Amino acid sequence: MISSALRLALRELWANKLRTFLTCTGMIIGVGAVIALLTIGAGVTASINHEFASIGKNLVWIWPGGEQQRGPAREVKRFTWRDLDLVRRTVPGVVLIAPSVGSGHSVKFGNLDTQTTIIGTTPDYFPIRLWTFAEGRPFSDAESGAGRMACVMGQSLRAKLFGNANPVGQRVRIDGLACEVIGLLAPKGAGTFGQDEDDRIIMPLRAYQRRFTGDEWINTLQLMASSSSEVQPMIEGARAVLRQARNIPTGKPDDFTIEDVNSFGEETTAVLGYVTLFVGAVAFISLIVGGIGIMNIMLVSVTERTREIGIRLAIGAQERDVLTQFLIEAMTLAVLGGLAGVLLGLFIAWMVTGALGWAFLPSAPLIIGATVFSALIGIGFGFFPARRAARLNPIEALRFE
Repeated sequence: MISSALRLALRELWANKLRTFLTCTGMIIGVGAVIALLTIGAGVTASINHEFASIGKNLVWIWPGGEQQRGPAREVKRFTWRDLDLVRRTVPGVVLIAPSVGSGHSVKFGNLDTQTTIIGTTPDYFPIRLWTFAEGRPFSDAESGAGRMACVMGQSLRAKLFGNANPVGQRVRIDGLACEVIGLLAPKGAGTFGQDEDDRIIMPLRAYQRRFTGDEWINTLQLMASSSSEVQPMIEGARAVLRQARNIPTGKPDDFTIEDVNSFGEETTAVLGYVTLFVGAVAFISLIVGGIGIMNIMLVSVTERTREIGIRLAIGAQERDVLTQFLIEAMTLAVLGGLAGVLLGLFIAWMVTGALGWAFLPSAPLIIGATVFSALIGIGFGFFPARRAARLNPIEALRFE
């Protein structure tokens, strides 16, 4: 019975190909929009999570300037080596801590000259930020303490100055000052905030301060906890120690900011999820419009085939047979539109994610759910025309012109 009704439905739809296509358009657009948006959203979320994971685990950043402070950066009270030492010695849960200062500088090798970011820090910076080495080594604690001009270079900067050659052992000039390249970092690619993580030089903080800034101020402290459960106690401990060290009275706001890096990814993912669901809900309206289109065309079909329905009823067909026939036609229309929409949505998502460098993550449950939902829309919106066809009076139907 079902297979016979399905064959009849396909034959009827094929006989009116243009009308079938136009009727399916609403479903194609609706399902395609939902599939594309949710697939793109999943890819963006996965890419963001991957990028934040590459920053480091159980990581906390502290930088000068509270949330209520305003004014030029030079008026913000920066950190000192004493602040760094206090946090390292007294804050529980701190496994590694790295200070950093950075800015843009000119780097030259031979006749090639480019601008890049120079970061002054300590050896703990490399394990904190999950940096690995393609060639060479990081600078040691002894080199860091002595302020030796030893450089670790990123892959993008290597390509600009050395091409495919190994830069380890060579000397580059940073704002005219010679620095020996002792290490080449493994590539990381684009960072979470869009910057090229591989276009940089990392050198000992004391060397950077002596040669470039002429002071001992520290711009950022990066702390790593032993586990995720230790992050919050570490934050509270660091806040208490720094408030005391910087003589902040009780009741006054912090003159520094502490951020849990992992929370960046969670907050971004949550916001992106809400936006994706909202846009997906708007696209869902197209499915309703597509369902209305199916109901409309099925009503037209019932009117056109009134005599056919009357003949079937007159020769013994039951109401449920006619009801089933038209329900299957409506469902077939919706499913065909839904499947075409799935293919369209996946194609759009693949094009967008590929162009922007995001992950392409089609979801089998989403595809199955969209197809099943299309069928339910066909049944739901096709029920009224099908019931109307099944309840036709055979005699009046045979008289219909």
